[in-house]
Amino acid sequence: MLEVRDIVKTFDGRAVVNRVSFEVRPGEIFALLGPNGAGKTTLIRMITDILKPDSGEIVLDGSRVGGDSRRQIAYLPEERGLYRRVSPIEVLVYYGELKGLSAHAARAAGLALLERMELAEWATKQVQTLSKGMQQKVQFCTALIGAPRLLILDEPFTGLDPLNTQLFEEILAERRAAGSTVLLSTHQMNKVEELCDRALMINRGHMVLYGSVRDLRRRYADHAVMVRCDRRPDAVDGVRGIAPVDGEWKLMLEPSASPQSVLRDLVASGLWIESFSIANLPLEDVFVRVVREGLGLDHGQSGAPLADEPVKGAAR
Repeated sequence: MLEVRDIVKTFDGRAVVNRVSFEVRPGEIFALLGPNGAGKTTLIRMITDILKPDSGEIVLDGSRVGGDSRRQIAYLPEERGLYRRVSPIEVLVYYGELKGLSAHAARAAGLALLERMELAEWATKQVQTLSKGMQQKVQFCTALIGAPRLLILDEPFTGLDPLNTQLFEEILAERRAAGSTVLLSTHQMNKVEELCDRALMINRGHMVLYGSVRDLRRRYADHAVMVRCDRRPDAVDGVRGIAPVDGEWKLMLEPSASPQSVLRDLVASGLWIESFSIANLPLEDVFVRVVREGLGLDHGQSGAPLADEPVKGAAR
C-alpha cells in the first residue's frame, strides 16, 4: 500500500533521513522504531507530504503522495493540540470537512466516534472541560474520522490508563478488520510485540533493522531454550547454564548443541515437559542493544539491514 523508496532529507548539511526504503502492506500494523532524534518524525512528515524529500519517492497505492491522496492518510502527532473553547463534535465536524465529508456526514461520523470512545455525553461540552485523557481520545477521533486508509499514529498510548489503552487497541483492531493500514511510531516495545506484524528501526537517519517483529527478536536470540517442566532440568548434555525465568527454566546451550538434541535428552531423562521453545530477547532489549552497538556493528561489514523474510519455527 505504501512504498518509501530510497528517500533522503537533509537539514543544514546533515542527512536526518538517509536512503531509507521500506513498504507497508495493506491491512497490517507496521511499527516505526528508533531512539529520540533518529529521524522518525521527519520521515512521517514526508509520508504525510508536510515535507518533501530531497531525493527518492513515496508512493501510496501506486501514486506519489500529494494532492488528493493525502485525504487517504490520517496523522495523530505526538504533540497533541485541540481548540479549547469549542466542543468535541465541532472539532470532529471541522476535521471531517477537511477530509472531504459534508457537514451532515461529518457530524454523524463524529457522533458515532464519540459514542465508541465513550464520550457521547461530552459531545457538546467545551474541550477545555475534558480531562487530559478524554482530550486524547477526542484527538484520536480526529485521526479516525473519514475512514482513512493509512492511519499514522505517533505515541498514541502515552498517558492513557489501562482501560483506555485497551479501548484504543480494540479500535485499532476494528479499523484493521475494516481494511485500514496502521503505521505506529512508539517507544513502548511491549505494544509493538502485541500489535505489530513488521517493523522498521532507524538510527541517526539510517535503517538498522527491518523485518517481521518475530524475526527481529530471533535475530538477537541467545543460544538458549525455555522449558516449563515438573522439576529443575539438571545434568543435560549440551547445557552450559540454567536460570529460572517466570516459572520456566532458561537453558543456555553449548555452541555445538542444538535445541533438538537438548529436547531429546530432556525427554529421555524422564521430565514431564509442558512447553519448550527457543529463547528470544524481548524487543526492548533488541532495541537497546542495537542503539548501543551503533550503525552497522551487528550487520557485517556492509551494515545492511535485516532482510524481510518469513518466519519459521517456534519463537518466544
